[in-house]
Amino acid sequence: MKKLLFLTAIIILGFNPDTSSQFFNTSEELIYYTQEWEGERFEDGRPKVPAEILERLKKVSIEEAWGVLRSKGYHTQFDGNWVIIHEEKAIVGRALTARYMPKRVEIMDRLTEKGQDLGRMGAMNSWPIDALQMGDVYVADGFGKVLNGTLIGDNLGNAIYANSGNGVVFDGGSRDLEGLSKIEGFNAFVKGFDPSYLKESMLMGINVPIRIGRATVFPGDVVLAKKTGVLFIPAHLAEEVVVRSEFIMLRDIFGIEMLKKGVYTPGQIDGRWSDDIKEAFLKWVENNPDELPMTREELDAYMKDRTW
Repeated sequence: MKKLLFLTAIIILGFNPDTSSQFFNTSEELIYYTQEWEGERFEDGRPKVPAEILERLKKVSIEEAWGVLRSKGYHTQFDGNWVIIHEEKAIVGRALTARYMPKRVEIMDRLTEKGQDLGRMGAMNSWPIDALQMGDVYVADGFGKVLNGTLIGDNLGNAIYANSGNGVVFDGGSRDLEGLSKIEGFNAFVKGFDPSYLKESMLMGINVPIRIGRATVFPGDVVLAKKTGVLFIPAHLAEEVVVRSEFIMLRDIFGIEMLKKGVYTPGQIDGRWSDDIKEAFLKWVENNPDELPMTREELDAYMKDRTW
């Protein structure tokens, strides 16, 4: 029983004495917990959702994607109330996670020693940045700390963008708003900005499960961050979220056009479609191929067994 409790504690804390390529976890553990994903993976074990899916996801609204996740039983994937550098610029990418905790002196010393043994350089808050790959989003649980909880400034912001071509989502603070806002292509969703430096915090894990507000986040989840808030999409659902959301968008475009022309009533469009409306929709698709956000093959496959 004691051995089982000890092993459970190791998993929860993210410690593994055999790891040499990562901080406190192994790729085998991550593969086990994300086994629904059947596609390509990074060497660190994270699911590698294709770049094409990430690009298409940029056009998907939070509400559309949220609805798909809810229908699959995922009710804890969203968090709101963010301070955003560029409100109109979305962040989309694969999550590389980091978990911070309030500093405890002897643990901090041992974490630093272990990190150095693993080849980590510089201050702790730079270690996750060194692990970023192109297309990643650095997602950190900074336990909501803003004052003395600023995980990055403009120097580290530039390093993040150089490594990932992307931005950050922090349940914590940042500094140097003016400098960060000048990094072209970079964006940040944080809980606040403050001129203070990071103090009394320690990094407990890289690429471990974390909590961001009311959301559960696993390494490799797809981050969809927009003005509304941040949604974390399990990798194995990313393509389905895209296709279903694209269909909803396509249906809405058709519906709005028909309402403006007075062809159908709001009740007809918002309710379950009749066979006549379905046929009109398919004809409209044929006549408006440029409106298709997906391939016609994907649309046909999705519509095949759909209840309208």
